[in-house]
Amino acid sequence: MVRAKSRDKNRKIYTVLILCCIIGFWAFENFYTPDTYSAEDNNNPKTAIPNIYLPSSTTGVLIEHNHFMLSYNEPFEQAEWVAYILKKEHLTRDDRKRPYFIEDPKIRTKSADWRNYRGSGYDRGHLCPAGDRRFSEQAYNETFYTSNISPQNNDFNSGIWNRLEMQVRQWSKRYGEVFVVTGGILEDGLLEIGEEDVDVPNYYYKIISRRDGKNLKVIAFLMPAKETNQPLRKFLVPVDEIEERTQIDFFEHLDTEMELDLEKGIATKDWKF
Repeated sequence: MVRAKSRDKNRKIYTVLILCCIIGFWAFENFYTPDTYSAEDNNNPKTAIPNIYLPSSTTGVLIEHNHFMLSYNEPFEQAEWVAYILKKEHLTRDDRKRPYFIEDPKIRTKSADWRNYRGSGYDRGHLCPAGDRRFSEQAYNETFYTSNISPQNNDFNSGIWNRLEMQVRQWSKRYGEVFVVTGGILEDGLLEIGEEDVDVPNYYYKIISRRDGKNLKVIAFLMPAKETNQPLRKFLVPVDEIEERTQIDFFEHLDTEMELDLEKGIATKDWKF
């Protein structure tokens, strides 16, 4: 009788321990966000973005990391824009170990878990490319916050979108420094993936600007999220068109007259392809 009671007691203890382990693993998987990418890098100070370049935010959720900024749109579980400076000296060939994708610790509502992408058929597409941030380990790693990714078809991500990123790098080498704002067109009726309903944009945009003396030169692209053999020039649009699609004011800090002039046209003569 004593042995039977002892076995029952041990069984209860084992059951409680197993339940605690299950709850612990579940909590770890769902709530633990390791803040491993936000440490200051004393050898590489912040890449500051002048206010004059910054777009408006439709959500008010502005997040500043050391080497890029973003405006997070919680209902779509991704950034409505990511903004960064790309300097010629940023374009190094440093070999970096690819880190894990983790949630952005600066977003109060949490950015989407990377597991939403698993089995979805979509890439975790970087908005600020990791390849543009090889100049330091910290700069490279912080591009793996899930706030900096958006669902992209692999052919698109590794195809024309990658070709546009390479073109931006060429402009950075040629002109010394460019400013980039990029994101997906977030609109109603998009396909959603994962338990958190991460929206899959049908279109992506990229706006690039640079200083030329006292003048600002701007060029903008808007393209369907699918691979194509069309040349990049085919997807040039006025900034006004992207503003109409996104409701974002991309140069709100500029003088109004200058802003209207920059955003209404396509100035290909200012950019060497």
